Amino acid sequence: MGILRLVVRIMGRISTFRSYQFVLLLAAALAVAAFYYFGSERQNFSSTTKRIKLTQATHNTNRNDADLTVDTILSHKDESVEHGEEQQDLGGESEEFRPGKGEIGGSGDQHYHALMMFTKVDKSRSLQDKFRVAMLSMVKHGQFMEGEVLVLHFVSDPASKELGEKMLQEFLLYATFKYEVLFHDVVDLTHKLFPIVEAMQKYFSAGSGAYYSDAIFFLSVAMHQIMPESLTRIVQLDLDLKYRTNIRDLFKEFDRFPPGAVIGITREMQPVYRHTFWQYRKENPQTRVGDPPPEGLPGFNSGVMLLDLGAMRESALYNQLLKPSNVAKLADQYRFRGHLGDQDFFTMIGMEHPELFYPLACGWNRQLCTWWREHGYVDVFQMYYRCEGLVYIYHGNCNSPIPDD
Repeated sequence: MGILRLVVRIMGRISTFRSYQFVLLLAAALAVAAFYYFGSERQNFSSTTKRIKLTQATHNTNRNDADLTVDTILSHKDESVEHGEEQQDLGGESEEFRPGKGEIGGSGDQHYHALMMFTKVDKSRSLQDKFRVAMLSMVKHGQFMEGEVLVLHFVSDPASKELGEKMLQEFLLYATFKYEVLFHDVVDLTHKLFPIVEAMQKYFSAGSGAYYSDAIFFLSVAMHQIMPESLTRIVQLDLDLKYRTNIRDLFKEFDRFPPGAVIGITREMQPVYRHTFWQYRKENPQTRVGDPPPEGLPGFNSGVMLLDLGAMRESALYNQLLKPSNVAKLADQYRFRGHLGDQDFFTMIGMEHPELFYPLACGWNRQLCTWWREHGYVDVFQMYYRCEGLVYIYHGNCNSPIPDD
């Protein structure tokens, strides 16, 4: 009997253990069933991830379908903007831009506009290095007053824009002034420019014809026709510059324009146009065209330009000179064939109508190129190259080294 009781007790414990194990197995089975049941619905991890990606893709697709001619990618503004207060759009076409200096935008700030060409920079380490020098020196010396914003415009292709965004985050990190950055699509601007400048390209381009892609080199010539009227003043700057003073001071030169002047520009500091106008000079030996300063007319250099877009729009004379027939007439009169784009056009019409131009001091665009000294003009070179007075901006044209501070 003792043995029988022991056997019964052991069997009971085994039975209890198996019941407990069975409960565990049943619970596990129910969990698996529930997982597969709910997994058949759309709210599992995999489908949720897919939905997020689809949402992002839809957002990106809509963005690409929109007009991305101008994108504000970086900004450093006052506290009201940082805290989420929206800026008032300017309305219509001009909502992509901020007002020019002297005009009041929705935020109440005054905006100073500067534009640079920024194409094919992703393919050129040299251009990247020049851009670094330009922006770091601009930021180093830049000072603006409360309620003023420097708006930096870049005409760019997609690959250069992507690189520029990254570089500017570094270069503008220690800016003490408020700024905005806008990228303009080079293809879109070229499309707008080509019908306006096509006829003049054959006189001022390296090739013999009017190439569509070359139109962008005439942006300053017709900017007043393709930019919104709310943008009234802008400074166009080459990429190979080094600033030695506050860029805000450059904008003060607008206020010194005499009546009738539409563009502020510095003279050419090499005998470029002594060479280009050789035939006209031969036929007109008493001319001042192409002669060195101070009495001569050496032509212009477009590395630093002040474009009074409002005055350009209002000037009947300037807009008459843009007509193909008048361009052809002047080009034939001066026997002119160049290859420097807008700089050539401004030089040519400046020979006939100097009143359209305000002469910037040479220190605002101190060109460093000496190419023509070694190519036939060593005897007269220094008369062109000389620049007395303070240097505000160095221009390392033709890959010339720029002095250290």
